[in-house]
Amino acid sequence: MAITGRFVLLALLGVLPVVLYPGATSILLWAALLAALAGVDAALAASPRRVGITRTLPDSVRLGEQCSSSLVLRNDTSRMLRATVREAWQPSAGAADPEQAVVVPSGEARRMTVLLRPSRRGILRVGTVTIRSAGPLGIAARQLSVPAPGVLRVLPPFNSKRHLPSKLRRLRELDGRSAVQIRGAGTEFDSLRDYVRGDDVRSIDWRATARRRDTVVRTWRPERDRRVVVVLDTSRTSAARVLDEPRLDTGIEAALLLSVLAERGGDKVHFLAFDRRLRARVDSTAKGNLLSSLVTAMAPLEAELIEADWSRLPSQVRAASAHRSLVVLLTSLDSGAVEEGLLPALPGLTERHVVVVASVRDPRLDEMSADRSTAAATFRAAAAERALLDRAAVANQIRLLGAEVVDAVPAELPPQLADAYIRLKAAGRL
Repeated sequence: MAITGRFVLLALLGVLPVVLYPGATSILLWAALLAALAGVDAALAASPRRVGITRTLPDSVRLGEQCSSSLVLRNDTSRMLRATVREAWQPSAGAADPEQAVVVPSGEARRMTVLLRPSRRGILRVGTVTIRSAGPLGIAARQLSVPAPGVLRVLPPFNSKRHLPSKLRRLRELDGRSAVQIRGAGTEFDSLRDYVRGDDVRSIDWRATARRRDTVVRTWRPERDRRVVVVLDTSRTSAARVLDEPRLDTGIEAALLLSVLAERGGDKVHFLAFDRRLRARVDSTAKGNLLSSLVTAMAPLEAELIEADWSRLPSQVRAASAHRSLVVLLTSLDSGAVEEGLLPALPGLTERHVVVVASVRDPRLDEMSADRSTAAATFRAAAAERALLDRAAVANQIRLLGAEVVDAVPAELPPQLADAYIRLKAAGRL
């Protein structure tokens, strides 16, 4: 009824000037009446400045999951609030219904809920809420953008978590919870036994020898609480996309799986995000859950469009762990960046630590190198073959310097890196 009455009123206002004053004068009178009516309608609209806004937003959400942003609108005016409210989320927030119509009687409050499904990892921020308050006739409105800040941290999805149970089972076997034993010198005291020729004289227990009047030596078992330092490269090479995912995000997945596996296996884990300076650091020795600390620290990481300064890496690793450690470098095997930056810095790491260099390989290179159906495809195949040969040459140079190399496609990099860690532990090299 209200809508019908509104249209009838507008029709009468449009016809009346034409009947009373035919000609061009009627158009001017009609425009003047409409402008006056719009001014009155806007004046009767509730003031958006006197609308109170309270936002409720979760602290974090995993990438790909859905959450909601709630606004409570409180009408502190003496008039009915008929408004269109819009939240200013960026497109990557995946807001399904950011603009909604709300009617709030005087002195009351209404809740508005916007569903979010973020499509990018990182920190999402919203600063304002735009309120367009319409008059009772709906001809004119008063609009204002009201500050209502909110921050949503979009965490890495950790899709590689599905590999964790199988890797943990293998690690428990190596940990002595089954019949499998690890051979190695170790430094943890195990038991005493009689001395036999060939034993290290430094292992003789002189007090036990004096008590038993026979030469007795200590036996040792391999250490279980080794140190793992995971270094994630955040320089320009991590911005490249492989299968529509940045290398940085694939590196995050691999770092999460390895860190959680090593921590649950009893090792001390240190995570570093590094290019020219330290971007993030997480230590398993700190209080709190390691996985929660890792995803919180990794969420805001972005690829920096600068070259990595690998000459500073040994000092960063030394600051994280002064002991012999497994150092895992998640970086690119692009020939130019590695030959000029990483290769000169590797000897300083391999002489003190066990080093693994892990990199994501584009599976399209293998597909392109196999396609020779046309002349254009043959040229692409040649370029892809050249790129693969360059990667193989860089990997061989890294191995000659004493480091291990894990080069795999995005889906296989996290489990293959975890397998490399388990192999090194099984061989007693950690």
